[in-house]
Parts: sequence; structure tokens; C-alpha cells
Amino acid sequence: MSQALITALQNPAVYPHPVNGFQLIETHISWVLLTGEYAYKIKKPMNFGFLDFTELSQREHFCNEELRLNQRLTDGLYLQVLPITGSPDAPCLGGAGEAIEYALQMRQFPQDQMLSTLQANGELTAGHIDQMARQIAEFHLEAPKVAFDHPLGTPESVMAPVEQNFEQIRPFLSDSADLQQLDNLQAWARSSFERLHGLFEARKAQGFIRECHGDIHLGNATLIDGQVVIFDCIEFNEPFRLTDVYADTAFLAMDLEDRGLKCLSRRFISQYLELTGDYEGLQLLNFYKAYRALVRAKVALFSLPTDADGVQRATTLRTYRNYANLAESYSAIPSRLLAITHGVSATGKSHVAMRLVEAIGAIRLRSDVERKRLHGEQQAENVGQLQAGIYDAKTSAATYARLHELAEVILRAGFPVVVDATYLQREQRQAAAQVARETGVPFLILDCNAPDAVIASWLAQRQADNNDPSDATLEVVKAQQANREPLDDQELRDSKRVETNEGSSMDQLIEQIRQRLPGL
Repeated sequence: MSQALITALQNPAVYPHPVNGFQLIETHISWVLLTGEYAYKIKKPMNFGFLDFTELSQREHFCNEELRLNQRLTDGLYLQVLPITGSPDAPCLGGAGEAIEYALQMRQFPQDQMLSTLQANGELTAGHIDQMARQIAEFHLEAPKVAFDHPLGTPESVMAPVEQNFEQIRPFLSDSADLQQLDNLQAWARSSFERLHGLFEARKAQGFIRECHGDIHLGNATLIDGQVVIFDCIEFNEPFRLTDVYADTAFLAMDLEDRGLKCLSRRFISQYLELTGDYEGLQLLNFYKAYRALVRAKVALFSLPTDADGVQRATTLRTYRNYANLAESYSAIPSRLLAITHGVSATGKSHVAMRLVEAIGAIRLRSDVERKRLHGEQQAENVGQLQAGIYDAKTSAATYARLHELAEVILRAGFPVVVDATYLQREQRQAAAQVARETGVPFLILDCNAPDAVIASWLAQRQADNNDPSDATLEVVKAQQANREPLDDQELRDSKRVETNEGSSMDQLIEQIRQRLPGL
């Protein structure tokens, strides 16, 4: 019936709107008919174990679930579920009578605007990734929490699919090197699970198991009216969707790295964390990235036909090994570094810090962000005053204490850190150096400098940007310049001067860091 129905639906007379022609997109679980203005998605009557669409009532239910769940991240893309009545050879879309099938109606968008297509064409930008980071962060912050007594989200439920990956992959492998690598990955996963067991329990208790998307990657995001839209969340399997928010973010991070976009992956994670403040869970990131990479590795093996020829087998095995190697990279012993910026406002410190994020995988902590997370927005009557409101001595001390607390959390999770703050007082810098000593990592002061005219120009740009968290004005900068405490001899030895209006200065610094810490 299904194939006959799909053929019959490719008739303009079935639709109550103009049709510009038909394009059929088929996946292993659905058909999508593109008609011009609208697209119609029909689920295949299949049972793959992880989903069951065999009964019509199930397909109706999951069409409605797909509509409900995807409307959380989209506006006007998922429209309605329509019954298909009549017969497979003469269907009626949305007609009266007994339904023979159900279709999810969506607004059609250009296929060449998919982010995966933009990436393949070299057109994916940091701006697209920043949009995704903001959308995903806001989505996770608002997503419903899974009840504490729900069986999903427990440490055991987290580990079960991880172990299942190894069990299902092993029968496909015969090469001794592949089998040894798999054994090593399984041992690492188990030791990581034991080490993180308490954190998994805490995440469940603290409400970080939420109704997530479950399938965030560039192939499930597109541009609509110039804005990134994330679609096609998992509706058919609760364990895929009711998960830790880090499992959701790890999927996109892994997908970007698989595509050779490590800089954008690092940028995404750091931007996401600035928005959510969920630094305590950072230890889970590599665990979940490795899990996601091995899911992709397993799917590659599963897709191999039983009658495949030697070329197909070699291609599939190459794909598997790429993902297995990616998973293995997440088990590497990390190189860590604590860097702080130093300089008055608008000297380009945030840009310098982001360069370290993208180049060496540092997590950026921003004083402007954490100050407002702790103390709220600056009151209007205090804007532009150096030591008033949330910028008085007491709140500034609390802000730096919080920055150093978070820096230690991130370092102990195995990641380098760059703290984006002015650090104009010696006491602030000494406190940061103490964190580096206590965690046993190198300490670096990025002494950021720019000409006064450049500072004034950058201040104007920041004040015009509604998303910039800084409240600095030219008067504040002048006061900072008058009251700063210069670097002492030891601090000068720990510092690197950066002329932030000269790109080569930062390029040289990054190369020096990589030579000193080759694992970064």
C-alpha cells in the first residue's frame, strides 16, 4: 500500500494549494514530498527496535509528537497533522472518513540552505554557529526537566547504550588493530563512567536530564529568512530525547569536529557555556562526544548490505575507522593552561580570548557575563560609573572569586581556560596565579594593548551591539587607565604583550603556546 500511496500523492489534484512540481526525499524511516510551498512527511510502517511505526495509530501518535516537539525550536515550520483518507490509489488529503495514513505538513524551505550544504560549499560561518549556540542554550534552559523518579537519566541508563555500542560493533570487526582499539575504548568508557558516576547522579538530582532534541547536527539545521532554524528532533524514542543537556550539545560538537571544523566546535561549546553557566557538567563532554562518535561508527557498519562487494566494504570500514579514531581522540590525556587577559576595557580582550578558544580549545570565562549572572544588570543610574552598582568593590571581588572558582572547575575537567577580564589590580592577578599553582598548570597573562583611537572605535561598536554584555564607556576607560596597577617583574615574566589591532601578534602567541604545550 505504501508505495502505491506515495505514487498517488504525486498528483497536483490531491492538494488544496498550487503545486510547483514534486520531489521525493526518502530516508529509512520516512518519505518527504516537496511540493513547492509545503512539504509533507509520511512515516514508513517499519519496526527497527528503536522505533516502531508498524501500526497506523502509532504513526498518527508520532506525527503529533513530531509536531509538538519541533514547535519548541521552530516558528511556523511545522504546521499540522493531516489525515489521508480515500484509498491508496485515490487518496484525499485532509478529507472526511476513515484515515488510511497521516501526513505532517511543513513549510517547505530551500534544500540548498541546509547548514550541512552550506558547510560543504564553504559558506558556513561563525555567525551561524553563534546563532545555534544561543538557540540551543535557551532551549535547554527552558526544556522540561525529567522527574527524579523517572528511570531515564540514572547513571545505569546512561551507560547502557554505551555498552550496547561495543556489543553491537564487535561482531562486524575482524582486524586485530580495530578490535584492540575497540577494547581500549570500552575500557576508557568504563573507567570514565566509574570516575563520573557521582556526577551522573548529581546531574539527575539537579534537573539536568531534560526533554532535549536528541539529534542536533548540521543536517538538521537550515536557514529560513536568514536565521538558523533547528528542526527534526527525536520524537520516536524517549531514551534518545530525555537525556542530559550535555549529550545534546556533544552531538553537534562531534558533528562539527567530524567535518573538520574543530575551531567552530570549540567556539560553539564556549559560547553555549557562557549562556547557560553549566560549567560543572563539563567533565561529561568528552564522554558524550565519544559515545556519539561510536553511534555514527555503528550506524556505518549497520548500513553495509549483506551482499556488499569489496569496494563497499572497504569504504564502510574507512568510515567506521574515521569515527572510531574521532572517539579515541576524546580519550587523550589533556593539556591544560590558565590564561588571563589584562588591559582596560575595549582593548580587544574578548577577541583575543576567543582566538584561544578556537585555536587551542580553551573555555572562555567572561567577567561581564559572570558578573551579571551573579548580580543582575547594572541599574541605569549607575551606567558609566567605575565603582557603582554591580561594579563596586564588593561585587567586583565576588565576581573575580567566582571566575577563579569556575576556572578551577574547568581545569579539573581537563580543559584549558582563558579568563576575559581587565585584571587591573595585582591582587586579582595573584589570585588567578594561585589557581594555576593549585591545579598544576602553566599560567599566562595576555597583556592586551591598543591605541586610544582604536579603543574609542571599538567602544562605539560595542555600545551599538545589543548583545554585548559590557557597560564600559570612554569615561570608564580613562578612569581604569588612571587607576591600574602595573605588572610587577614576576608578572612580566608570566606575560605576553599582545597588540590587539595587529593580527600577527596573536598568531605568533598561539604558535608559541602550541610549541610549549603540543597537546593543545
